[in-house]
Amino acid sequence: MRYAFSTLGLPGAPLHRSAALAAAHGYDGLELRAHPEEPLHPGTPPADRAAGLRTLKAAGVAVLGVAGYARVAAPGADEPVLADLHALVRLAADLEAPYVRVFPGGAGQPPAVADAHAVRRLAAAAPFAERHGVRVLLETHDSHRTGSAARRVLDRVAQCSAGALWDVLHTWLGGESPAESRRALHRHLGYVQVKDVASAQDLTPLGLGAGVLPLAEAVAAVAPEGWLCWEYEKRWYPGAAELSGQLARGREHLAHLAHLAAGAATVAAPAAQAE
Repeated sequence: MRYAFSTLGLPGAPLHRSAALAAAHGYDGLELRAHPEEPLHPGTPPADRAAGLRTLKAAGVAVLGVAGYARVAAPGADEPVLADLHALVRLAADLEAPYVRVFPGGAGQPPAVADAHAVRRLAAAAPFAERHGVRVLLETHDSHRTGSAARRVLDRVAQCSAGALWDVLHTWLGGESPAESRRALHRHLGYVQVKDVASAQDLTPLGLGAGVLPLAEAVAAVAPEGWLCWEYEKRWYPGAAELSGQLARGREHLAHLAHLAAGAATVAAPAAQAE
């Protein structure tokens, strides 16, 4: 298993600090929040992108994904959405990141209409992404918070450069179990975002394992070579504890869950063969 965390947990932090924290605490990569509040975003000049990549490589940390804010299922014209998608793909390519995160953003519309917007835009952007060596991942979020909802769109897009980002919180809020989410997304999955909260009514971020989310089941559903990314939403909850002091414990918790999952799989394999 490979581990990353999102810079959403370190709002506005210099890139060298995020990279140093990742390297010091055993994280293989970072998910970079691509917003003007952050060091790198679609408006960042090429020279600064190159400098940022050098900083990350010097720390031995990869960019797992660029977390953008394009909303592919939102109402309105396609052209601005596609322009946002292209800009995010270019940024990811410049940072040697394999993934771009996008939101659905289709709330307030009939599901069929929101699906049609997302299918049309992802299908249009997918060839551009493929040429740049990037996959655009539709996050399980807002109007398409479950794996089954994301699958409705991605099955119709049917291009390998369009996939899914599984946010464990939102599938849980949507009433979907990790096993159901995994079955829905297995053909499309890019990586998994983990987090923890106290309840469906209190989404203030907690340390991994300190809340109610079914993290053990979610980790067990990830392939051994897959990525787990801790998205600690400090930017939206400024009163939450600082992420930096929790990174070591969070990494250890994920590794423990991955170890338990691997052990369970080893035990289950001979039993399945004997049946």
